[in-house]
Amino acid sequence: MDDIPSNLEVLVDFFLDHGLDVLVATSGEDALRKLDLVTPDIVLLDVMMPGMDGFETCERIKARASTAQTPIIFMTALTETTAKVRGLELGAVDYVTKPFQVEEVAARVDTHLRLQRLQQQLETANSRLEQRVAQRTQELKEALEAVEKLKDRLQAEVIYLKEELKLSHNFEHIVGESAALRKALTKVEQVADTDATVLILGETGTGKELFARAIHERSGRKRRPLVKVNCAALPGQTVESELFGHERGAFTGAVAQRKGRFELADGGTLFLDEVGELSLETQAKLLRVLQEGEFERLGGSQTRRVDVRIVAATNRDLGRAVEEGTFREDLFYRLNVFPLTLPALRERTGDVALLVHYFVTKLSRKLGRTIGAIPQPVMDRLTGYHWPGNVRELEHTLERAIIMSTGGKLMLEDWRPRAKALASEGVLTLKQAERRHILDALELTGGRVSGERGAAKLLDINPKTLESRMKKLGITRKSTFG
Repeated sequence: MDDIPSNLEVLVDFFLDHGLDVLVATSGEDALRKLDLVTPDIVLLDVMMPGMDGFETCERIKARASTAQTPIIFMTALTETTAKVRGLELGAVDYVTKPFQVEEVAARVDTHLRLQRLQQQLETANSRLEQRVAQRTQELKEALEAVEKLKDRLQAEVIYLKEELKLSHNFEHIVGESAALRKALTKVEQVADTDATVLILGETGTGKELFARAIHERSGRKRRPLVKVNCAALPGQTVESELFGHERGAFTGAVAQRKGRFELADGGTLFLDEVGELSLETQAKLLRVLQEGEFERLGGSQTRRVDVRIVAATNRDLGRAVEEGTFREDLFYRLNVFPLTLPALRERTGDVALLVHYFVTKLSRKLGRTIGAIPQPVMDRLTGYHWPGNVRELEHTLERAIIMSTGGKLMLEDWRPRAKALASEGVLTLKQAERRHILDALELTGGRVSGERGAAKLLDINPKTLESRMKKLGITRKSTFG
């Protein structure tokens, strides 16, 4: 488009000679009418034209969807920078100043046609790449879905195998394969992933704490702590402080604020060992926490709320304690939601041998001893004993035996099973039986009364209570070996 015919003729002849198709318009209005019929690859546009000038024509060409991307080169005698800037702002890609050289115009046209072709090629390549990416994405999505299905199947298989391993390999530290033990472990699996309160019942030494830990580790609270309280080892006020915490100055010796076990176990599990030993006053406060999930620290007035799962344990007959008035009936029903009774070792046929091998390996490593063999007569003595103190008594017996053994063989030369002792001595009075029972426990622990390896721990009573009983029965530490 040009307002000077001679300019048009020169350009048209040149482009036609070089094999290009040319469409001529003599005004802006004429150009827009022809653009309704064709879409050019490039537009040469004069600025000064009769009627609609080049700037308005450029703006209208760029407003059309069909020609919005068509490159426009302005041709004008205007030399002002502002005019050139305006043209570029309206969408032009270049400027040729009149009078022009045909070769210069041809070079500009050729450059912008090449750029346009490259842009089209780039867009085509990008479109193909996007299609390939979309195709590969879909293929990867399908592959991931297949992997997820396989993963789900494998996870189901792993869960099944883990369940089998848990029962055959004894919940990590719970060792045994007897039907009685497997029944108890099955009940653990049934209740573990719920928030139900569990009451673990069983004789002293049957592993109540191990079962409490197994319940916690298989629950949704396993990432939060398992907090333990031995209710029998603490006097009244102390156990309340341990459970609920206290404020500074709450009682003599309370020099600082302290969180209780309930707060420490928030979001996790609280194991109340020997819950039957709690005083009635403490039972009432415990009941409130179980019912309402709230309590106050000793010496404090602020009500605190916690989310704690309770696992309690006792070797007492709580039903009888309720009848005797030493245990609250309402608390008993709160704790007895899911009772779990652990079998005594004498009921676990075949488990003693497994436990002997387990403890010999564990304790030998702990004591720095090497026990390479367990003679059959020794194993026969161990498996033939009824173990009234259950797994704990067996463990302490083996610990002492390992200490006393020489030559890499397990020896039991100084061990006297209580069943044989009673058979040789005849029927004992209750006082004599109690004295013998305490003496046996002291013998197993090397005369130690308190501590983790003490007789009180083995007998599952408070060390002060044991010392009181020893004094009443005339037992001294010297007499345990005399």
